[in-house]
Amino acid sequence: MKHIILTNNIDLFRDYSVIPLDSDKIHTQRGFYEEIATSLEFPEYFGFNLDSLDEMINDLSWLEDQKIVLYIQDSMHFMAKERNPSKITTILELLEAACEEWRWVEEDKKELKIVFNDSERIQKVLTKAEIDFEVLN
Repeated sequence: MKHIILTNNIDLFRDYSVIPLDSDKIHTQRGFYEEIATSLEFPEYFGFNLDSLDEMINDLSWLEDQKIVLYIQDSMHFMAKERNPSKITTILELLEAACEEWRWVEEDKKELKIVFNDSERIQKVLTKAEIDFEVLN
């Protein structure tokens, strides 16, 4: 299974702790930082930038669950108002890399998946960014 998954059936992940991210709050990169920080309960020292996001998403020590799905609903709105499309690609690449890095952690290991509800827009964004994804029904 790939790290980034598109599906309209979140029940496929009932063995995971599903953490929803509200796309109505993720129209820009800043909105993404704010929503992920709230949803994953990032520590107060989170810096709302890429370096800090990378540090947080590769730590997650404050979360007890081992199997985690970040579920982005209404993916057609995901960072849709971000003026710089490369910021969307950078965020997606960072998330995909974090999922891969977690595969190699031995102590306090997490299994992280990024799941979007399937939409034509998110498929185009991922394809254009050359990010591997899997569509599950």
